[in-house]
Amino acid sequence: MDVWNHTSLSDFILLGLFSYSPYDFFLFSLVLLASAAALAGNILFLQLRQADRRLHTPMYFFHSQLSILDLTLNGTVVPKMTASFLSGSKFISQGGCAAQVFSVVMVGGAECFLLAVMAYDRYVAVCHPLRYPVLMNWKTCCLMTLVSWMVGVANSVIDVGMVFSFPYCGSLQVDHFFCEIPTLLRLSCAHTSLFQGFIYACCVVMLLLPLGSTVASYVRVLTAVTSMPSTEGKQKALTTCSSHLAVVGLYYGGGIFNYMQKASARTPAGDRAISTFYTISVPRLNPLIYSLRNREVMRARKKVLGRWRV
Repeated sequence: MDVWNHTSLSDFILLGLFSYSPYDFFLFSLVLLASAAALAGNILFLQLRQADRRLHTPMYFFHSQLSILDLTLNGTVVPKMTASFLSGSKFISQGGCAAQVFSVVMVGGAECFLLAVMAYDRYVAVCHPLRYPVLMNWKTCCLMTLVSWMVGVANSVIDVGMVFSFPYCGSLQVDHFFCEIPTLLRLSCAHTSLFQGFIYACCVVMLLLPLGSTVASYVRVLTAVTSMPSTEGKQKALTTCSSHLAVVGLYYGGGIFNYMQKASARTPAGDRAISTFYTISVPRLNPLIYSLRNREVMRARKKVLGRWRV
């Protein structure tokens, strides 16, 4: 009980991703440019889907949910990082820190299951095309999307409640550019091994379960594609599946490495590198691979730009 009495209620200090050298200014500009590209790409796709009724299909509905998740993650991490770097003020309140943890965990959990849903959608479309309208009706699509969001919200509520129940009686300097659970746990003066075991168990469910479902769906898709008589259709399907699997591998790989790694093997520099990858780089790739390169989206883009006379 004496340990809990030393809990500090002061703000956390985010040490950030960059210093103020000319080289770091250049890197900061690149990160800001990548974040702006991800923001523009996701907003553009959402507007195109709203404007063109041909994009009102289950596949593009799931893509729109992925864009919303990416926008949420981008809006959670990048503005605070940018403001801290430009103003020099690195303080963040415990409420703001809790909001970052909640948003990042919620988006991560929801996106894991949403990627599995998107893989199942492609499996049904390729392997059961005649039954696709029945199996992937709007009620089913909305239900699967709602479950993905609710799983992410439930996981984040539990994690935020546990993380901020620990005492932080030492230095409140967070060696990161946003509040993340593994980094915060290093600052606690209580024993967090039990909670770290709980996080590991959650990762098995939140990461490995949807990953297994995603891989199984794409294996069935690729098996069906290889038996197609049309060379053009086979090449198109293989290109689409390979690009999707690349994003899935990058996203799940970063999450598994970040949250399922032993605490003794973690380093602040490694945590920052992995977090930069899955919070900034992957959201930039998603609209390019999943949405903006599709023929239907490109036609909708030409139509909308022509309407705007651009």
